[in-house]
Amino acid sequence: MNEKYARITRDGLWDNNVVFAQMLALCPTLAVTSSATNGLGMGLASTAVLLLSNSIISSVRQFISTEVRIPVYIVLIATLVTLVDMSLNAWVHELYKVLGLFIALIVVNCAILGRAEAFASKNSVADSALDGLMMGLGFTAALVLIGGVREIFGSGTLFANAHLLLGSSFAFLETTIIPEYKGYLLMILPPGGFLVVGLLLAGKRVMESRRAVKAQMSAAEAA
Repeated sequence: MNEKYARITRDGLWDNNVVFAQMLALCPTLAVTSSATNGLGMGLASTAVLLLSNSIISSVRQFISTEVRIPVYIVLIATLVTLVDMSLNAWVHELYKVLGLFIALIVVNCAILGRAEAFASKNSVADSALDGLMMGLGFTAALVLIGGVREIFGSGTLFANAHLLLGSSFAFLETTIIPEYKGYLLMILPPGGFLVVGLLLAGKRVMESRRAVKAQMSAAEAA
């Protein structure tokens, strides 16, 4: 993997993570992450839209007038979201019922339109596809992490009902972390979402600060 692809991958997964760096898409992040299963479902749906929208917009960018690019991007994204919404309804109906309105609201997810404008409209199809994939996987990882923490402290399980919401092939994910645990209701309610996101953001900042200090010390020793 060359340096350019490594940078795109690092940006999507960590440095420019949709939730923990850009602070975008917080509405679905807080709303659907009452469990890791819900977070995984929403993350994969958003990843599909990001990957497809980036690829399509990059491939047609030379034919879109600058004056109307935003409406065109929105129409393309809305079309893809509609297809994803219909696909979930047809093949993963239980998950569709849980996520509900938030699937359609992917259309107004700032991260998707933002990547279309900031990256896909200026780069090749391959680079844009990788950017969409990595941004989507970074977003998915954030949703699963937040949902997992909330689910563990809220009910003592992890990926509960994954076989019902995502299909029988995901049954292996279902785990009971704390047997006979009655749960802490606050964690699966909206205040729990704010609490977990805040703590994870603080943890990321601490890790980055320590890494920066180590880098400075290494540079000083090398000098």
